[in-house]
Amino acid sequence: MTDSAKTIDIQGIMDLLPHRYPILLVDRVLDYESGQWIRGIKNITMGDPIFQGHFPKQPVFPGVLVVEAMAQCGGCLIMQDFPDRSKKVIYFMAIDGVKFRRPVVPGDQMVMEVKVIQNKGKICKMRGEAFVDGQKAAEAEFMSMLIDLPEGQA
Repeated sequence: MTDSAKTIDIQGIMDLLPHRYPILLVDRVLDYESGQWIRGIKNITMGDPIFQGHFPKQPVFPGVLVVEAMAQCGGCLIMQDFPDRSKKVIYFMAIDGVKFRRPVVPGDQMVMEVKVIQNKGKICKMRGEAFVDGQKAAEAEFMSMLIDLPEGQA
């Protein structure tokens, strides 16, 4: 993590999130303002295992994974505020207002912008948008809850 540049590399992302390949969907954080907003990227490649079945002749990155990527990006923002984050995990509570505007396909770089709407400590409401080549690909609002891991799972 390089706080002065306000970027987070993949190692820093893995320090913030419990996700790992093949479901870690944030490759880099480009910029953020602590507790307010974050901008990250996911590079979509034909090497992503999802394209073996979705769809072999017309590969499209699944919409649910676009939403998951936005939520993970938001999770990177929220988890920074918790020094004991290795003892916590963040879960979806709700997803609202999801709209898909264009398909995301191999070769695309998806830029995710997530803003905090409301943060009540362990519960956070955020709004995310995903862009490809400056065009909005998807948008959604989601709520997440921070849960303490049981002893021995941290």
